[in-house]
Amino acid sequence: MARYRYRGRDRHGAVVEGVLEGPSAEAVAERLLGEGLTPVAIEAEVTRAPRGDLLGRLFERGPGLDELILFSRQMYSLLKAGVPILRAMRGLVETTRSARMRQVLEEIAEGLESGRSVSACLARHPEVFSSLYVAVVAVGENAGRLDEAFSQMADTLERERETRQRIRTAMRYPVIVLSAIAIAVFVINLFVIPAFSRVFAGFQMELPWATRVLLAVSAFFTAWWPHLLVAAAVAVAGLRRYVATEAGRLRWDRLKLHLPVVGSIILRATLARFARSFALCQRSGVPLLATLTAVARAVDNRFVEGRILAMREGVERGDTLTRTARATGLFTPLVIQMVAVGEETGAVDDMLAEVADFYEREVDYELKYLSDAIEPILIVAVGVMVLILALGVFLPMWELTSLARRG
Repeated sequence: MARYRYRGRDRHGAVVEGVLEGPSAEAVAERLLGEGLTPVAIEAEVTRAPRGDLLGRLFERGPGLDELILFSRQMYSLLKAGVPILRAMRGLVETTRSARMRQVLEEIAEGLESGRSVSACLARHPEVFSSLYVAVVAVGENAGRLDEAFSQMADTLERERETRQRIRTAMRYPVIVLSAIAIAVFVINLFVIPAFSRVFAGFQMELPWATRVLLAVSAFFTAWWPHLLVAAAVAVAGLRRYVATEAGRLRWDRLKLHLPVVGSIILRATLARFARSFALCQRSGVPLLATLTAVARAVDNRFVEGRILAMREGVERGDTLTRTARATGLFTPLVIQMVAVGEETGAVDDMLAEVADFYEREVDYELKYLSDAIEPILIVAVGVMVLILALGVFLPMWELTSLARRG
């Protein structure tokens, strides 16, 4: 049986945490209720066996979003056609092209053969299946609509892929331009300006201040460029290591939301993912507290996750969803009003689906005009670089020409 880490409250409201074994999360919840505890969160512990040699693990590529969408679509088609779940999983093991996904499906099939539920098997692979995915599948499994659960997740993942592709397409142009500028500065400082410095050394005249600054910067780059590359590599490695920590990830995710130009796009895309996931869980029948827990991990932003978990704590205390959402400071008054209407009419899922559509339209609008917003900044950067080169390189030549004409 699988091991589940739980968190609940006793009759006096005190928080109780621990680990229990059971065939499924539902069985653990029933056991906790029988002991007088109200479960708040139940998560499957992940126990992974070592896989293969070290070289194979280093170059192993995890399943991507496309593979997860394909798996969800295939499971929906097979279950809709009446194929037994174990036979469907075994068939996908034989046809999948990804070695990592094949191994995951084999472990899921083994778990199904040992009597575990589908959701419990998926929960043992959190690096592939998110808590949102597991929660929706668990509800579909209990309601006898497992095929619909896979279909809903396929639709959600496809929307996520489309949003990522739009953001990637919009950022392609500025990234290419900035990379070209960086390469040009590197080449000019290491090869072009040193050639001019030998020419300027023969001038019997005082060089302009712009030329002296340019030559000093070039000399610094020429003498220290290996050390600069090492320092840059160390800085990037240190930053990645810091971001991997909990405090570093929280600060980085908060900083991303306040970046100029792109910060608002990231925030709206994150809130669209939250609203879409929330609506999906509510339509699937996931309890509200479990929905907030699953959605908090699905947004992929530690700062927003903390705000959503604060919403869950407020709901646990008896506050309404509208008040807890307003307390986060993330949502606009229009969105808060839509959530309030949904709460009053009992159609929170429909209202949050509208909220998701609203944020996605805003993301599309900002992405369309992202190039228009970044292009002036890039033009100014290129203009400044050309101005510095013109003042530093050509100004002494013009002065030399003037001296020659006077002579």
